[in-house]
Amino acid sequence: MLATAGAGLLLVAVGSGTTYMWLRNSSSKKFAYMELEAKARAKAIEHESERMLQDAKVRIKEEELTLEKSFQSRIQEVEKRNRNLIAESRELKKEREKLQQLQYRTIEKNKILEKLEKKKQSIIDETIKKMESVASMTEEEAKAEILEKVELKCHSDIAAIVRRYEHQAKEEGEKKANYILAQATTRYAGEFAGERLINLVTLPSDDHKGRIIGKEGRNIKALETLLGVDIIIDETPGVILISSFNLYRRAIATRVIELLVEDGRIHPGRIEEIHEKVESEFEKKIYEEGENILIDLGLFPMHEELIKLLGRLKYRASYGQNALAHTLEVARLASVMAAEMGGDEKLALRAGLLHDVGKALTQDFGGSHVELGAELCRKYGEHPTVINAIYAHHGHEEPDSVESAAVCAADTLSAARPGARREVLESFTKRVKELEEIALGREGVERAYAINAGRELRVIVDAGEIGDNEAAMLSKEIAKEIEDRVQYPGEIKVNVIRESRSINYAR
Repeated sequence: MLATAGAGLLLVAVGSGTTYMWLRNSSSKKFAYMELEAKARAKAIEHESERMLQDAKVRIKEEELTLEKSFQSRIQEVEKRNRNLIAESRELKKEREKLQQLQYRTIEKNKILEKLEKKKQSIIDETIKKMESVASMTEEEAKAEILEKVELKCHSDIAAIVRRYEHQAKEEGEKKANYILAQATTRYAGEFAGERLINLVTLPSDDHKGRIIGKEGRNIKALETLLGVDIIIDETPGVILISSFNLYRRAIATRVIELLVEDGRIHPGRIEEIHEKVESEFEKKIYEEGENILIDLGLFPMHEELIKLLGRLKYRASYGQNALAHTLEVARLASVMAAEMGGDEKLALRAGLLHDVGKALTQDFGGSHVELGAELCRKYGEHPTVINAIYAHHGHEEPDSVESAAVCAADTLSAARPGARREVLESFTKRVKELEEIALGREGVERAYAINAGRELRVIVDAGEIGDNEAAMLSKEIAKEIEDRVQYPGEIKVNVIRESRSINYAR
């Protein structure tokens, strides 16, 4: 047993020694490898450092050369500037010398001129003395004689000059008067247009205002540019304002914005799509409007361009009066009057319908609606009477037929009737009733009538209660009350009438 145990221990000892020797040899080899690897890395780093050092030296050398070239070029520029300055200073010196010479010559010339002037004056004095001795006249008498003859000779020239200046003054006065009138009407039109040239578009919510404006205002810029209107977005809740002098553009803009709000997609591309669609719809709509008018009046055939323009009159106004409504009124009035005077009823109706057709183009092309309308009707083969009516209703020509005269009268009646322009019929009626009520509220007044479109108030009083003196006082009191209570353009004439009657019967 002991022998076996000893043998085992011996084997363990031998195995441990063998393992130790193997491990020692393995570690030595590993350390030797690591040492070689470290030396190789150190050598590579050394080579890289030398290369970087060489690159740095090359770059420094290149920069030195660049700086040297720049310095040399700067030196050359400075030298060139110095040479230029030297040359300029030499030129200035020459110019200064020339100027001094010129000044010297000028002084010499002035001295010579003074001598010549003195010599000339002495010669003139001697000549005057000789003339006085020859003509037996003094200098003053000779002057008077010469001036008298010159005045007689130039009298007609002076009259012509006076007439020319009078004509110029008249022309300038007319221009100034026209300018004042234009300014006055323009200022009035500005106040008048504000309440009639704006459309309201109702929005579902105030959030739509921001969407209509768009990022950095691109949507509202696209709308205003494309539609040709002013879009006013203020603090008024739930609405935006569309302003334009052109009713047609304003109507298109209103419809475009309504469709955009309804659709919800608001961006420049969609704006253009909707605008094209609405514009196409409006073109069809105005043609249908004109076609329906001709069907109602029985005036077919007519050129399709004139039919479109008739429909477009719906979107045109003159002094607050709708152009289409005015046109239809003139056409019907002219037809009735022509029939009463034995003229052609249908021709008068046609002339009245087309008398203002040029107004459909004035906002787009400018110029006179008379010339535009006459040119269009001539182009599309309308009857000469129609063309004459267009010229005659504004005094450009004399009416050459019953039908033209009827159109002129109808146009005046339609434009001048109470409530046609500047006032709506309801406000006109209300004002007239108020005038009559003011007069009827006074004691002794029997009847009161507002006539001449409300510009005159006729008051009939009881002659038994009101004398002549009281009638004068009554007119002043009524006029004062009208001034205090009623708003009206111009002035109102108050005419109090006192009439006494004596009635008897012969039997």
